[in-house]
Amino acid sequence: MADSTQAAETVGSARPAKPSKDEKRAQRLAHQITAFAESHGGSAEGQLAHIGRGATRIALVGANGEWGVLVAPSHDSARRAAELAGLSLHDEFDGDMAAKVRTGPYEWTRMAGLQIGGPANP
Repeated sequence: MADSTQAAETVGSARPAKPSKDEKRAQRLAHQITAFAESHGGSAEGQLAHIGRGATRIALVGANGEWGVLVAPSHDSARRAAELAGLSLHDEFDGDMAAKVRTGPYEWTRMAGLQIGGPANP
């Protein structure tokens, strides 16, 4: 009897498994995605693209047209982050998604990254 009670106590007091390093990265990215969405109209859409050496770009477009980019160390962590954040993903950054992007003076003065500085978007 004592053995079964002790076994039950051991099972009941087991600590939950620590999240893996990849899961922690995905959670951090999900937090950033959520913060972006909240500060840009309450929602966002995204698209994942491989950018080399295993890294994946998460392109974000907020409901207000503002856009941003995050980089994930792997495609799996990018997909997991999008899932955790409830981000609706597009297969491609196509015309429909691009039409939602609002560019302002800042982007126009920095085309192709040739100029440093420039006015902020109003």
